[in-house]
Parts: sequence; C-alpha cells; structure tokens
Amino acid sequence: MAGITSKTIHDIFQSMEYGPSSSSTATAQAWLESHSRALGLFIDGKFVRSADRQTCNVTDSSGGPVCSTVCAVDEDASLSVSSGASGFKAWSALPCHLRAKTLLRLVSSLQRHGQCLSELCDLAQSPSSPSALVRLLQYYSGWAQLRDSLIPDWTPRGVVVVVVSDDCSLYSLMLKVLPALAMGNAVVAIPGVGTAPPVLLLAQLFVEAGLPAGVLNVVTGSVLSLGSKVAQNPHVSYVTYSGNKKDGEILCRATAGMGVPVSLSLSLGATCPFIIFESADIDSAVDGVIETAFKKNRECQWMLCVQESVWDSVVARLKVRMAGMKSVPLLAEGDRRLVDAAVQEAQQQGATLIQPCPPSSSGAAYPPTVLCGVAPSCTCVVTPSPGPLLPLLSFRSHGEGVTLGNHSPHGQAASIWTEDLTLALEAAKSLSVGAVWVNSHSVMDPSLPISGHKESGNCIDGGKEGLFQFLRPSSSPPLPRSSPASVDYSKFGTAASAAIIPEGSNSSSTPRSYLQYVGGKQCKSESGSSVCVLAPGGGTVLAHCPDGGRKDVRNAVEAAIKVQPGWMKKSPVARAQSLFSLAETLELKRRDMAVSLHSQTGLSLEKADMEVELSIAQLCDWAARCDKEKGGVPVRIYVFLAVCVQHLLTHPQRSGVVGVVLPDSSPLLSMVSLLAAAVAMGNAVIMVPSPKYPLPALEFIQVLQSSDLPGGVVSIITGGRDQLTQALANHSVIKAIWYWGSMEGCQFLQHTCASPLKSLWLHCQEKDGGRDWAQPHASLQEEMWRQAVQWKSVWIPTA
Repeated sequence: MAGITSKTIHDIFQSMEYGPSSSSTATAQAWLESHSRALGLFIDGKFVRSADRQTCNVTDSSGGPVCSTVCAVDEDASLSVSSGASGFKAWSALPCHLRAKTLLRLVSSLQRHGQCLSELCDLAQSPSSPSALVRLLQYYSGWAQLRDSLIPDWTPRGVVVVVVSDDCSLYSLMLKVLPALAMGNAVVAIPGVGTAPPVLLLAQLFVEAGLPAGVLNVVTGSVLSLGSKVAQNPHVSYVTYSGNKKDGEILCRATAGMGVPVSLSLSLGATCPFIIFESADIDSAVDGVIETAFKKNRECQWMLCVQESVWDSVVARLKVRMAGMKSVPLLAEGDRRLVDAAVQEAQQQGATLIQPCPPSSSGAAYPPTVLCGVAPSCTCVVTPSPGPLLPLLSFRSHGEGVTLGNHSPHGQAASIWTEDLTLALEAAKSLSVGAVWVNSHSVMDPSLPISGHKESGNCIDGGKEGLFQFLRPSSSPPLPRSSPASVDYSKFGTAASAAIIPEGSNSSSTPRSYLQYVGGKQCKSESGSSVCVLAPGGGTVLAHCPDGGRKDVRNAVEAAIKVQPGWMKKSPVARAQSLFSLAETLELKRRDMAVSLHSQTGLSLEKADMEVELSIAQLCDWAARCDKEKGGVPVRIYVFLAVCVQHLLTHPQRSGVVGVVLPDSSPLLSMVSLLAAAVAMGNAVIMVPSPKYPLPALEFIQVLQSSDLPGGVVSIITGGRDQLTQALANHSVIKAIWYWGSMEGCQFLQHTCASPLKSLWLHCQEKDGGRDWAQPHASLQEEMWRQAVQWKSVWIPTA
C-alpha cells in the first residue's frame, strides 16, 4: 500500500530501534481504580487503611503518579505480627497436602491474573515475569506436599518477616515468601515502594485461593524502620532481608540483641565478573554482555574481563553492537550525579569510553557506556554506581582472569565464556561466587540454590537447601527472645581475664601449666600470661592455661590460611582417613581424657568415660559422612546441565576459617562434634574452649598431635570468652563464627559482623538451656553440616 514503508530484518539490526510497544495497562489501571488508587495495608486477610496515616506515592518511569501506599506505624506493625501468630497456628496445623493444595490453587489464579500482575509490575517499575512466579509456585507447592516425608524432624519457625529494599524485584521477594509459606510459616512481608502494588495484589489472590487469614500480611512504608519495629515483636521468629548491602547492615545492627536470627541476601549493587577467555565464541559473548549489562532493572552490576589476545576483537564488536542503542532511563533523579562522577573519575584514571551517543547535559537517562581500561581498584569496579556503566578490564593468563574475577568483595554470580570445557569447570570451581553461568548469563530456576559468598550475603535461597532457613530441628526448642542489652561495642572484650597468673610468677604449687595449640604446635600465649583453672565448686586450682588474645588469633588464622587450601583439595576419602585417625588416637587416650573430664567437671568416671565414647563415635560418624552424598558432589540435570557444588565457607584460594566459641556443657563431646563437622567439609577451625572447663580441650591437643591431621587445620586458644570473641569478630579472614556464650556476646556479634559480613550461628547459654550433645538427632547433625558448607550452582548449556 502507498505510504507504508516496511523494514527488513537487516534494517532493524542496523538501526537497533525499539519496536512499538504492544503492552496495555488497562487491566492494572482497572484494579488500581477499584482501590481508588490508594492501596492500604493487607492484614488478617483484608485491606486496612486508616485515615490518619501518611502515604507514599508510587510513580511510573516518566514520573507520573500510579497510586499511593500507606506508611505503616508501630500499631500496624504490631497488628500484622499478631495476625501472623494467629494465622501460623491454623496454617501449620494443616496437613502437608492441604497446604500444597492451597498453593496450587494460587497457580491457577496467578495464570488468570497474570496480565494484571505484569502490567502492575511495569507501572511500578518493578518488572517481573508472571511465568517465573508460576514456576516458583509450582516448585514450592511440591515441597509443601513433601515436607514431612523428605525433611523429617524439622518444624516451621513461626512468624517470618521478609524485608526487601526499594530497588529489589518482586521475584526476589517471592523467592523468600513462597518457601516460608510452603514450610508452614506465617509471613509478614515488607516490600519496597515499587514492589508494594504487585505484592498487595498477590496477597489478595492468596486469600481468594484459600490461604487462611493472617498467614500472609503485607505492611508498607520505610522498610528499615518497619523491619526493626516488626522484629521487636516477641512473636517474630526469623527475619530475612534481600536488597542492597547498606540497608542490610543497618537492619542487622538495628535488630542486634533482640534474639531473632537475621539473614541477608545482598545481591543489589554487587559487582559480578563477565569473563571472556580467548577460546570463547566472541560474537555470542558480546551479545550476552550487551543483553545483561545495560538492562534498566538489574539486580547486580557487571564488570567485563577480557583476555588480552581477544581485546581488540571484543572492543570492535562492542562498538558495532552499541552503535544503535538508545539512552537508558535511570531509576532515581539523584542517580545522574553519581553516574557523571563515576565516568569522570574513570576518565581521569585513563579510561576511554564507548558510547552510542554523547550524554545529554542533564536528565534522567544516560547512554550505555563501556569504560575501557579501568584499573581493578577504580571506584566504578569496587563500588559501582547505578546506571548503564560497564567497566572493561584486561587479563593475560587464565589464572589471572580468575583472580580478577575474585577481586570484587562481592560473590553473587559470574558469567564465563569459553569453548574449552576443562577451562570452564576449573574457572567455575575457583571463582568465589554463588552461581556460575558458562556461556550464558542470568539463568534462574527455583530448584537450584543461590548462595551469596563474601559480602553478597549469608543465607541460601532456592532449592531444597534454601528451605532450611525457614525450619528448625524439631528436637531443638524455639530460640528465646530478649531485649537489647546496653553494650559498649567499642569496649566489649577489652577487660582483663579473671584470675590471671602473670608471667614469671611462682607456679610451683599448681599441678600443671598447659600450652595452647596453634599451627600444629603447642605454645604459650603471646601475652605470656595464664589464667587459673578451678576445680568444681571453686577454691582449688587445678591448673593454669594460657590467656590468649588478638595476637594468638592472628597467628592461628595465618597458620590456617597456609594449610586450609590444601586440606580442602584433599579427597573426601583422605579427609575421612584423618578423622578416623583422630578417633583411633582418642581411643588410645580414652582413660586420660575421662580422668580429665572427671577432675574438671565433677562427672563420675563412668559418665566421663561415656562422654569420651560418644566423642569417638562422633568422629567416626563425620568421617563416614565425608565421602557420602553430603560430603561429595551431587549432580542434578535439568534443561541446562546444572552441577550443584557444595562449596566451603570461603573459596579455596584464600581460606575456609571458622571460629568456634565452645559451650560449657559436655566440654569434650561438644568440641569434638563441632570440630568434626567443620573439618570433614574441608574447613579449618579456631576453637575457643569454655573458660569454665578448658582442660578437656587442652588434653585433646595430644590427640591432635598424634593424628595425621595437618597442623593448622585445628587451633585451640584458651582465655577469656569475650576477649577471644572480639578478636574473632574483628578478623576479616574469618568468615563464620559458631558461638555459645552470653546474651551480650550474641548481640556484639550481630552488630559487629554485619560488616565485613560473617555467617553466624549463635546460642545464648543463659536462655536456651543448652543442647543435649549426647542425643545425636539426625536434624541436629544436619544443622551442623549445613552450617559448615556453602553452595554453588554451575550452569552449563547443553544441546
């Protein structure tokens, strides 16, 4: 027809113009109008809106109004948790198949209302695919059905609070909400501004599908203040957060001392490496980086690492592919200033730019920009700014490429491109990230775990592994709640240990002076001082033990760093042999250990001998686990070949060091149980014995020395619990702390270990009554094992 011009496929690829939008927002607009564009809170199965509440406006990409949401206050927070507590009783009492049936009904409802949800997400600038949410629902409906048969001896926590930052996606929020519901918990969701409208719609659909009132409540407003307010409620059992690191740290510190576990998924703002090796398909790799690096809504920032031999080829293709690209809208008005500053700094450090067009002098859009030749220390690499910026770095060898990929303090994900399968697997194993995509990117499936490494989080989402954060062992009582104590974090652990024996004093009247164990050798503490070890009932001095401190912890970490990579690389069979060797040596010294337990704790010789017997059994049990399913590498095949790798607490090139502050109860058995769990999975441990009963641990040093366990894998440092806890918390190499101690110690660790981030397993001896170490419940063993590992998903596309 005259007047109509048609474009060929070649023309479209040459111009790279956006096609006409076929989307309509009529369905979403109608739903918003039915609520007068003023969305209330969703509490106890219905929308609640008080006239005296302040509101927050939700805007679209052009800044136009979409709707308003309520800013919840303390009264609303309390009401939502009370409703959740009531809903939990009804929901958790249902049989598994009825909970699954309810979630499956929501699948049908979501499929019917998928258009409305998709339009609402687009309007609120929080794009999410309804089909991806349907897949999530289907997956977790299955786990709701199978919980009791496949995860026996575990029970739901209770009321779970899910907090996401303003810039987090709906998918990230539902990746926490749905497994929590599937396991039988009630949920209080605190979404960000853009995520609030679609979450409120989903809450309405949940209730229409038959979810009991109160099981899912949604409160909106300031996510940080609301998160801490809701966490104060004694009915809350668990808090989990997804979003940026800054807000995560604030929430973690605000909830310190409340007695509620807090987990963080810090994907937003993380720098993820996109590595192109010389053996890659360059065209496919460049297409992949263009596709993922310049999306408007993305939950991580990418840095492009290119091998020098193909640098020119990659840069040339980038220029061609970017030539027709348009400017990308920024998410916030203040982002333009941050983007301009990042580009200016990179240019001052010698970077050159690839841009399809010059940026406008002002405005809320910026052209896709590649910063060629930036240094790894540049701000745009370490702490990337928002906006369509892609740092481009070079490397020479394969090993240098992996090192460059591990340079970032974040460990969320990586994409590697090579046609060499051996290189791909070696690089994937060596990268300290939670997910690795080979010749692909951003592939997600709820059946595989997503585990943040380093500063990208301390919890696992997705897969069976992600379910356990919403469960507790049935044999373990719920964690007791508390109010924050008055703790001076700057002075915690600085007081001198009680009953110190100064160096050079006359100790002829003491039965024995013990040495601590660092780097495979017995030694005095760096302070040169010792503390008295008293007999049961006090008064009589049994022995002196070293008064360890910060320098002793430093020495133990240095020894662990040297030996742990080699220990981790040992085969599971070799690690099992070392643990069996420990068990055999402990059997030979059984009588001496029983006498030490008897004299230190006052146990009868018969009970002391039984504790030694149980300790031997624990070593044998963990040795047997080393080369079984949970110590090996299970492989699961999907559309992609998905290799699920049980990864250690840290990546192999640096350390896998766990600090363990031991309990007072069952001093030998608890130490051996925790030591065996950590060491069996390839970690190194620094153990702090109970100040009340340190002698069994010090006697155990002889067992360690007589075994074939490499020196440095286990260190034992005695002294004040608070002093050594403070030293462990402030050492950047230690990535996990297992703690049994005071309420103040738990609060200090929650506050201090928010940055740099550490995984915490905390137990307040004053309130939880202590674990029964003599009862080897399967769920308690499972809990110890899960504390000793992290997970990595490696995606390899296959034909």
